[in-house]
Amino acid sequence: GINAEYMGVDVKSTISIEDQLQTILGCREVDCAVDCVGFEARGCGSSCNKEVPAQVLNDLMKFTKAGGSIGIPGLYVTEDPGASEEAAKVGQLMIRIGLGWAKSISFTTGQCPVMLYHKELMNAILNDKIAIANAVNVTIIGLEDAPQGYKDFDSGAAKKFVIDPNGILKQNGVY
Repeated sequence: GINAEYMGVDVKSTISIEDQLQTILGCREVDCAVDCVGFEARGCGSSCNKEVPAQVLNDLMKFTKAGGSIGIPGLYVTEDPGASEEAAKVGQLMIRIGLGWAKSISFTTGQCPVMLYHKELMNAILNDKIAIANAVNVTIIGLEDAPQGYKDFDSGAAKKFVIDPNGILKQNGVY
């Protein structure tokens, strides 16, 4: 069966990610990591309200073990005219590729090949082996709360909002 255990780190904290990993795992590095954020990444700590497009990739390279791997399904674009950095406007990021090379980290990019595992994942969800809503931090909101939900999401809230426009989920005791 699937054993899905996870803990998040607080990127808004002034405590470094490595120190948070030490507290959670008892070590400062991981075997593999996933960038699910993409080009609209924010900084860490005191820079958490500022767009820093390469933040996630650079952080992942810092705390991924030598010989580890990084999956990058996060969206990156060929152009981002609204980017905060000039290089990012033309799809270039200031990543520390030398660090990734020196640590022999493998990178896998592109959209997730969901067709390879969707049946197993579906069965795990249907048989209550994975609480996917908890894994992605789902927050169910009414239609009247949608404008605030979009604002929160755009400001970097670590939540996935599900809009219940007709109140059906609420009527059925889902929230």
